[in-house]
Amino acid sequence: MPGTVGRIPTPSAPTSGAPTGPGATAFGTPAAASTLRWADTPLGAPEEWDPAVRAVVDLVLASPVPMALLYGDDLVLVYNEGYAELIGARHPQALGRPAAEVFADIWHEPGTGEVIERAYRRGEPFLEREAVLPVDRDHTGPTEPATFTRGFSPVRDSAGRTIGVLSVAAQTTQVTRQLQSLSDFAAALSGTLTLDDVARVTLRYGLDAFGADQVSFGIDEGSAWRMVRRIRGELLDEADERLPPLWRRVPADSPLPMVVTARSGVPVFTADGQPLRESAADRHDQKIRSLAALPLRSAVIRGALAVGYQTSHPWSPAERALLAASAELVGQAAERARRFETQHGTAQLLQRSMLPERLPDLPRLRIAARYDPGVDGNAAGGDFYDAFVLPTGALGVVLGDVAGHDVQAAARMGQVRAALRALALTDPRPDAVLAGLDRLVASLGVEGGTPELFVTVVFGVIEADQERMTLASAGHPAPLIRRCPVDGEPTAEYVELSPGPPLGLGYRSGTTTVPFRPGDTLLLYSDGVVERRWQDLSSGLAGLGAAVTAASSGDPRALCAVATAAVPGATEDDVAVLAVEHAIKPSRSAGIKVPAEPTAPSRVRHWMNARLTEWQVPEGVISAAVLCTSELTTNALLHAGTAARVEIDLSAERLLVSVADSGTRGQVNRAQTDTLSSRGRGLGLIEELSDAWGTDPTVRGSTVWFEILIPTA
Repeated sequence: MPGTVGRIPTPSAPTSGAPTGPGATAFGTPAAASTLRWADTPLGAPEEWDPAVRAVVDLVLASPVPMALLYGDDLVLVYNEGYAELIGARHPQALGRPAAEVFADIWHEPGTGEVIERAYRRGEPFLEREAVLPVDRDHTGPTEPATFTRGFSPVRDSAGRTIGVLSVAAQTTQVTRQLQSLSDFAAALSGTLTLDDVARVTLRYGLDAFGADQVSFGIDEGSAWRMVRRIRGELLDEADERLPPLWRRVPADSPLPMVVTARSGVPVFTADGQPLRESAADRHDQKIRSLAALPLRSAVIRGALAVGYQTSHPWSPAERALLAASAELVGQAAERARRFETQHGTAQLLQRSMLPERLPDLPRLRIAARYDPGVDGNAAGGDFYDAFVLPTGALGVVLGDVAGHDVQAAARMGQVRAALRALALTDPRPDAVLAGLDRLVASLGVEGGTPELFVTVVFGVIEADQERMTLASAGHPAPLIRRCPVDGEPTAEYVELSPGPPLGLGYRSGTTTVPFRPGDTLLLYSDGVVERRWQDLSSGLAGLGAAVTAASSGDPRALCAVATAAVPGATEDDVAVLAVEHAIKPSRSAGIKVPAEPTAPSRVRHWMNARLTEWQVPEGVISAAVLCTSELTTNALLHAGTAARVEIDLSAERLLVSVADSGTRGQVNRAQTDTLSSRGRGLGLIEELSDAWGTDPTVRGSTVWFEILIPTA
């Protein structure tokens, strides 16, 4: 019956001083029942009970499973501690009373009183496989739904007459929850792309669904194993969940049960013992007493999933089946992730290897670029950018888009970019460069039998000493300039260019020369920045202009981040942005390369503090910058495992700090990580202490940067 639950202290024998005559039973029963005067109930005095009735009552009161006897025409209740917990606040008054009175509020609901009365009147048993009942086990808060399997069976006396109904309720909440969690687990795995994603989802599911003390996931890398685990009670925050898991290396011949089960393909179950004694990495492994290790079922990847407890744990057939199903799902997800990582890595390496690895470093022109792949990130695209110094000393900048999202588009992009630079180094006039490029694209289209080959591009020449720039466009979105006069508010304006048709369709020459003064920033961008499905292009352009105007500074790296997030909604196209700032004053720059070792963050802190103090940066800015840089360095070393490069750039308006790595997965061992940092919680500090921050992918690895504005004197 539904109800709320309170804990009932129940002795296994009569309590001291409890009645033992006709007013009480002589066997273990709920405390209230031990003082119940049975003679006043339809059952009568216990010594007068029919042997069959006594046997049923003995069974009910001794059983750990919730059971109740509903006796006689009035269906008087006699029940055990488990049933007392189930009916909650109705106990102890329910003992010895008719069920119809105890459950008057629900007796006439379908599946309640009628089922019990039918079992009594007609002798028909009834089984309800899933009954959801509200339960409050601590009797301290709101009820929670629990799932039970309930059965009602007629009870007969020695003469064969039906004298009551036996009610049995077996809680199946845990099994029901595990089956539901398996469905949720499958849904979560379907959204994973990388092995890091698979590991994060698997470890979280293993702890939650099985209530385990430790969950491990491992993959065979050929010469060694790569495994990751999670311990119950580990302090994790949102930033930890975003970061890659901390993998560790295990020898290929390790006696670790995960490795053994993966090699043999046979699951390993240990109910009690020391399953990790020969392979324990630390005290957490040493505490594990019961362990289940299952191989992943995959044709292209070998791995295993392990679930462990610090207490003995008999692995029931239901749990074994659930673990086998979980390992099957993990194996399929890991196989998809391995294929994706291989394809994704190849496509991204091809894409980024055709882009400049480093942009020019000029005293009065600061340059930054950003490229984000569109579609699913698993195909090479045709967006490109470039910046290079011309023989005249001016800076040439370009951003273009070759139609397509395949290897052929990326290859053509490489050809166009290389040809553009060659043409510009010969004759830097923008219209002459695009005219020559138009002939090249037309030739490539004829050669490849693809006359529909489209290439849009904008090319400009910036002459900082003349405070001007000359631009030409072939079918590309208009460049945007953020102007920030010394004594005025920032504004953003689009350069009025005659875009004309894309290259390959007959370029019509034409250039525009506009002022480019100190404080101004030029922004070139691909159409993926402003175009969204079901949205007018003018809305995207307006959103970009508003975001650039409201930016905290004209720093090119910050503006690239602002531009890529200016228009809400997902894009299906690649996104490329190039920004050039004409600095009011030359900036000062410095850099340091630190090895992947635990002392690196400390070295960075000392170096950075000394350099910024020498540059007379305000103390508050130094403190915030040193703290943020230390956290970024720590995260780079933890999760990339390669040497990191820290660069600082100081201008009159802001301090820009970037930390770049060149790896993709953690290589630092566990002992080293204990001396490092908080594994990602520094990202929250950066959010609070900086004025802008972001991440940029590079040809290999990634760069995390932040910007702090310098307060005016």
